[in-house]
Amino acid sequence: MNKVYREIKSRSKNEIEDILKREVIEELILLGIEVGMHYPDWKYAQDICIKLVNHENPIVRANAVLGLAHTARTKGRLEKHLVKPVVLRELRNNSEYRGTILVAIEDINQFLNWTLGLKLMKKYFE
Repeated sequence: MNKVYREIKSRSKNEIEDILKREVIEELILLGIEVGMHYPDWKYAQDICIKLVNHENPIVRANAVLGLAHTARTKGRLEKHLVKPVVLRELRNNSEYRGTILVAIEDINQFLNWTLGLKLMKKYFE
Protein backbone atom coordinates (compact mmCIF):
# COMPACT_ATOMS: atom_id res chain seq x y z
CA MET A 1 0.00 0.00 0.00
CA ASN A 2 1.37 3.40 -0.97
CA LYS A 3 1.19 6.03 1.72
CA VAL A 4 -0.34 9.29 0.55
CA TYR A 5 -0.29 12.54 2.49
CA ARG A 6 -3.70 14.09 2.93
CA GLU A 7 -4.40 17.44 4.51
CA ILE A 8 -5.88 17.31 8.00
CA LYS A 9 -8.78 19.72 7.56
CA SER A 10 -10.76 21.75 10.02
CA ARG A 11 -14.39 20.79 9.52
CA SER A 12 -17.71 22.28 10.60
CA LYS A 13 -20.26 20.24 12.48
CA ASN A 14 -22.38 20.03 9.32
CA GLU A 15 -19.43 18.72 7.30
CA ILE A 16 -18.68 16.13 9.98
CA GLU A 17 -22.30 14.97 10.07
CA ASP A 18 -22.38 14.76 6.26
CA ILE A 19 -19.23 12.61 6.22
CA LEU A 20 -20.75 10.28 8.80
CA LYS A 21 -23.92 9.96 6.71
CA ARG A 22 -22.05 9.31 3.45
CA GLU A 23 -19.95 6.51 4.98
CA VAL A 24 -17.14 7.03 2.43
CA ILE A 25 -14.16 5.17 3.89
CA GLU A 26 -11.58 7.61 2.47
CA GLU A 27 -13.28 10.43 4.38
CA LEU A 28 -13.89 8.42 7.55
CA ILE A 29 -10.23 7.39 7.73
CA LEU A 30 -9.19 10.98 8.49
CA LEU A 31 -12.28 12.21 10.31
CA GLY A 32 -11.20 11.14 13.81
CA ILE A 33 -7.85 12.86 13.41
CA GLU A 34 -9.49 15.97 11.95
CA VAL A 35 -11.96 16.41 14.79
CA GLY A 36 -9.33 15.60 17.41
CA MET A 37 -6.94 18.20 16.08
CA HIS A 38 -9.32 20.96 15.04
CA TYR A 39 -12.85 20.74 16.42
CA PRO A 40 -13.15 23.23 19.31
CA ASP A 41 -15.66 21.29 21.43
CA TRP A 42 -13.77 18.48 23.21
CA LYS A 43 -16.96 16.56 24.05
CA TYR A 44 -18.19 16.53 20.46
CA ALA A 45 -14.73 15.53 19.19
CA GLN A 46 -14.59 12.73 21.77
CA ASP A 47 -18.07 11.49 20.88
CA ILE A 48 -17.28 11.42 17.15
CA CYS A 49 -14.05 9.49 17.81
CA ILE A 50 -15.88 6.99 20.02
CA LYS A 51 -18.47 6.51 17.28
CA LEU A 52 -15.67 5.93 14.74
CA VAL A 53 -13.79 3.52 17.01
CA ASN A 54 -16.80 1.23 16.63
CA HIS A 55 -16.60 1.25 12.82
CA GLU A 56 -15.95 -2.02 10.96
CA ASN A 57 -12.82 -0.70 9.19
CA PRO A 58 -9.61 -1.17 11.24
CA ILE A 59 -7.91 1.97 9.84
CA VAL A 60 -10.94 4.09 10.73
CA ARG A 61 -10.87 2.62 14.25
CA ALA A 62 -7.13 3.12 14.76
CA ASN A 63 -7.30 6.71 13.52
CA ALA A 64 -10.27 7.34 15.81
CA VAL A 65 -8.06 6.32 18.76
CA LEU A 66 -5.43 8.68 17.39
CA GLY A 67 -8.14 11.35 17.23
CA LEU A 68 -8.80 10.80 20.93
CA ALA A 69 -5.10 11.35 21.57
CA HIS A 70 -5.22 14.60 19.58
CA THR A 71 -8.27 15.67 21.59
CA ALA A 72 -6.33 14.99 24.80
CA ARG A 73 -3.41 17.05 23.48
CA THR A 74 -5.36 19.98 22.06
CA LYS A 75 -8.25 20.19 24.54
CA GLY A 76 -6.75 18.59 27.67
CA ARG A 77 -9.89 16.64 28.42
CA LEU A 78 -11.61 13.29 27.78
CA GLU A 79 -14.07 11.20 29.77
CA LYS A 80 -12.12 8.23 31.07
CA HIS A 81 -15.16 6.03 31.70
CA LEU A 82 -16.08 6.31 27.99
CA VAL A 83 -12.62 6.33 26.43
CA LYS A 84 -10.86 3.59 28.39
CA PRO A 85 -13.00 0.60 27.34
CA VAL A 86 -12.96 1.38 23.61
CA VAL A 87 -9.26 2.21 23.50
CA LEU A 88 -8.25 -0.94 25.37
CA ARG A 89 -10.54 -3.04 23.18
CA GLU A 90 -8.80 -1.66 20.11
CA LEU A 91 -5.39 -2.35 21.61
CA ARG A 92 -6.36 -5.99 22.12
CA ASN A 93 -8.25 -6.55 18.87
CA ASN A 94 -6.78 -4.31 16.16
CA SER A 95 -3.48 -6.11 15.61
CA GLU A 96 -2.95 -4.61 12.16
CA TYR A 97 -2.71 -1.06 13.54
CA ARG A 98 -1.57 -1.81 17.08
CA GLY A 99 1.49 0.45 16.74
CA THR A 100 -0.70 3.47 16.03
CA ILE A 101 -2.94 2.59 18.96
CA LEU A 102 0.01 2.15 21.34
CA VAL A 103 1.38 5.58 20.43
CA ALA A 104 -2.08 7.11 20.87
CA ILE A 105 -2.48 5.55 24.32
CA GLU A 106 0.94 6.84 25.37
CA ASP A 107 -0.12 10.33 24.26
CA ILE A 108 -3.45 10.14 26.09
CA ASN A 109 -1.63 9.03 29.24
CA GLN A 110 0.91 11.83 28.90
CA PHE A 111 -1.49 14.68 28.20
CA LEU A 112 -4.15 13.65 30.72
CA ASN A 113 -1.87 12.13 33.35
CA TRP A 114 -3.69 8.80 33.04
CA THR A 115 -2.32 5.26 33.22
CA LEU A 116 -4.50 3.54 30.61
CA GLY A 117 -3.47 0.02 29.69
CA LEU A 118 -0.03 -0.05 31.27
CA LYS A 119 -0.21 -3.78 31.97
CA LEU A 120 -1.58 -4.57 28.55
CA MET A 121 0.95 -2.29 26.84
CA LYS A 122 3.80 -4.07 28.62
CA LYS A 123 2.76 -7.24 26.83
CA TYR A 124 3.40 -5.64 23.43
CA PHE A 125 6.71 -4.02 24.38
CA GLU A 126 8.35 -7.16 25.77
